[in-house]
Amino acid sequence: MSKSKRLLELMLTVNQKRIFTVGELAGEFGVSKRTILRDLQELSELGVPLYSEVGPQGGYRMLKDRILPPIAFTVEESVAIFFAVHALRHYNSLPFESETVSALGKFYNFMPQDTRDHIDQMKNRVDFITPKRTAHAPYLTLILDAAIYQKILCVEYDSQTQCSIREIQPLRIYARSGLWYCLAYCYEKQSNRVFRCDKMKSVTLSPVKPKQRSGTFPSIKSDKDNSTPNVDSVSIRAELTSRGIERCEAEPWLEPQLYIREDQTGWLEGVIQKKDLPYFAQFFIGLGEDVRIIESSELEKVIRLRLAELVIKYNKDISAE
Repeated sequence: MSKSKRLLELMLTVNQKRIFTVGELAGEFGVSKRTILRDLQELSELGVPLYSEVGPQGGYRMLKDRILPPIAFTVEESVAIFFAVHALRHYNSLPFESETVSALGKFYNFMPQDTRDHIDQMKNRVDFITPKRTAHAPYLTLILDAAIYQKILCVEYDSQTQCSIREIQPLRIYARSGLWYCLAYCYEKQSNRVFRCDKMKSVTLSPVKPKQRSGTFPSIKSDKDNSTPNVDSVSIRAELTSRGIERCEAEPWLEPQLYIREDQTGWLEGVIQKKDLPYFAQFFIGLGEDVRIIESSELEKVIRLRLAELVIKYNKDISAE
């Protein structure tokens, strides 16, 4: 076996192992221990993250950030991957920001020159634009880790009405319209809620283990919020035109309560907190003729009061003229 082929196979072998010894590798490849030691040294110089341990039980181990084996891409696949990662530059915050920059640099720099030229020509021809936001979400990595390993977070959350401390169990994070959101189970409200990640002023791991609660723990595909109303909440149901559906689809916080028919009309149905009634009233006023409230006298009352305030305001403006 040639040295270059042996190095490639050795890299694949150690990448699959967690712990190994020089003697084991020498036996597998049919070479001396001294040859394996030289090969491991070369792999280390190439960036393979190896760590040696001394002692009778010593040997080598791969560090946590193991590298992937070489993968062959077509030109079209390379371009597709490059632009998928390149589009992330529009976000001020990413859960893997430094890794994204590093990966894109490696990917681009090791491409053949003609492929790099092809990408350079396309940079001004294709892009995935997201709104430019000044909001910063510094805790995305911690939130994502909590979602993956089902950890509880203690979050200082700055909502529109107040700043409060919440215990939440993240289910997923996602970006929409330039902002990051976290769908999480809120133990205070005992239901799934959507949180703006940039509104989280501090995030720490809770020392307690995930709490038991009724029902199964929802995954990334968990659908609707089936919470029941209590003294602090009200039920709502509202019919939506197809244009109303489009407006509501642009609001991530409505996703758990949005239902769509085959003709693209639909309805909103669920439970909202009474303290959120002014916000929902303002949003429904903006929908105009594209929404019709079927159930929620409390929400209708707040809407009428808000409209009356607007009428008084603009009547005063007309009188002043």
